[in-house]
Amino acid sequence: MSTVTESVDVDVPVRTAYNQWTQFEEFPRFMDGVQEIRQLDETHLHWKTEIAGVKREFNAEITEQLPDERVAWKATDGEKQAGVVTFHRLDDTHTRLTVQMDFEPDGIVEKTGAALGVVDHRVKGDLRRFKEFIEDRDGTETGEWRGQVDRPGI
Repeated sequence: MSTVTESVDVDVPVRTAYNQWTQFEEFPRFMDGVQEIRQLDETHLHWKTEIAGVKREFNAEITEQLPDERVAWKATDGEKQAGVVTFHRLDDTHTRLTVQMDFEPDGIVEKTGAALGVVDHRVKGDLRRFKEFIEDRDGTETGEWRGQVDRPGI
């Protein structure tokens, strides 16, 4: 299992950053290699990706969602990955997003890429593009979902 942890500071309030992050179908606008995400219901997503010519489709489940604090997920088929993005209020107009993702590389190419930090670089680039995306919108999100998903067992 490999782990990636990356952060970015954005020049928007924590509520704005969180609201935009809950708009999963917008991810292809700033995530490299993500072709499409369909939100099936409040906690289930269907992903289509193409990375280095490899096309994949998989489902993921939101396992925890606390407004303005965190969104956690896990793949439910195909991919072996799970992660969490946390939102940290720096002040009234600045937020730090931190993504931690655990994944199991599949095959020699992915294992080599993980060892060389390719996934870390990709996540860092996605966060940089998220920063540009939300800041270029003059700090307004494309939508929001303020519902809460409690961690299993709570």
